[in-house]
Amino acid sequence: MTYEEALQYIHAVSWTGSRPGLARITELMERLGHPERGLKFIHIVGTNGKGSTAAMLASVLTRAGYKTGLFISPWVIDFRERMQLNGEMISPEALAAETEAVRPQAEAMADPPTEFELITAVALKWFADEGADLVVLEAGMGGELDATNVIPAPEAAVFTNIGLDHTEYLGDTVEAIARTKAGILKPGCAAALYPNLPSVEAVIETLCREKGIPLYHADPLTLVPLGHDLTGQRFRWGELILELPLLGEHQRKNLSLVLTVLELLRDRGWRIPDAAIQAGVAAVRWPGRFELLGRDPLFILDGGHNPQCMDALWEAANSYLAGKPLTVITGVLADKDYDAMYDRTAKLASRFFTLTPSNPRALSGAELAKLLEKYGKPVTVCESPAQAIRLAQAATPKDGAILAYGSLYLASELRAAYLAR
Repeated sequence: MTYEEALQYIHAVSWTGSRPGLARITELMERLGHPERGLKFIHIVGTNGKGSTAAMLASVLTRAGYKTGLFISPWVIDFRERMQLNGEMISPEALAAETEAVRPQAEAMADPPTEFELITAVALKWFADEGADLVVLEAGMGGELDATNVIPAPEAAVFTNIGLDHTEYLGDTVEAIARTKAGILKPGCAAALYPNLPSVEAVIETLCREKGIPLYHADPLTLVPLGHDLTGQRFRWGELILELPLLGEHQRKNLSLVLTVLELLRDRGWRIPDAAIQAGVAAVRWPGRFELLGRDPLFILDGGHNPQCMDALWEAANSYLAGKPLTVITGVLADKDYDAMYDRTAKLASRFFTLTPSNPRALSGAELAKLLEKYGKPVTVCESPAQAIRLAQAATPKDGAILAYGSLYLASELRAAYLAR
């Protein structure tokens, strides 16, 4: 099997669909000899901030000397981003070999796995084959019935910001969603919690207490801001000075959660020197999250795709782009709460350019344009990311900036088109 054949197999229509449940992934892991049982994990769930939190943790742990796996969803630049070891993506050859090994077991199942379950199995087998010391594992959707929850009790169960998303699967209140995500809590682990709504925190606290699981609360106030610009942020944390390349107040909160997880791991016997924390934080890269792509004019790319993301985007734009006329390039998936998304951010825009993300669930750029007309700003429907970038650059004054957001799928396309100019 070649790399291209592996991708075609993984994305085959027979695997598509979202069917929460652990029966299929458990059977597949059993057929593969349970590779997950020989690994140690940091399991991350939440609505927003999972990827950034995972990237920071993996960067620090790698610099602490551990062979560190990273599993994320979705990808922005290259599919192989989804599974990494010590900051390096899985090689095309290894992805092909692992997929070929998983294939006969998946095809032998009466109830075949979904695409995400197949990818999860490939990743877990690869991490086991490579002898990873610790795997930072980002859940796909939810927690209790997410395929990643096939793992044994993790070293750390990590809860990022929890809001309303995927309500058809997870529940229609943030408290219900928190209970679903808390399904990753297993006796023997410890937990770390991002600052959330009191009602959300109460759900996690109650479940941890019932299961005898120690809970560590992240506190952003332990990070004292020392300055920020479009190259990054600087903080004092105790005696350490930390330089974080990721932008926005929400990344400060994510960093406070990362530091809390590192303290949790230290308490469990993991050796993580201060120097590794400084180096790992400074080295983290996470494309498509309020990312500066260019300066002539300023071009900021963000994969924000739900109301909580828009709150963070609003705060970041007002902090880094205050006073600048903003040209917005945007596209969104039809199953997102896009009315609430744009109600939060439409005031930022001087005009809109709309696109249809390359995803079966996408809202068409034309439909989105009709929605955005209510805000009284000029709206142009574009046929391609390259066209949107070209028209937006022409429409943006020298003192202005381009802000692109609405979907990680769109962010991937725009980033590729921008860098290919």
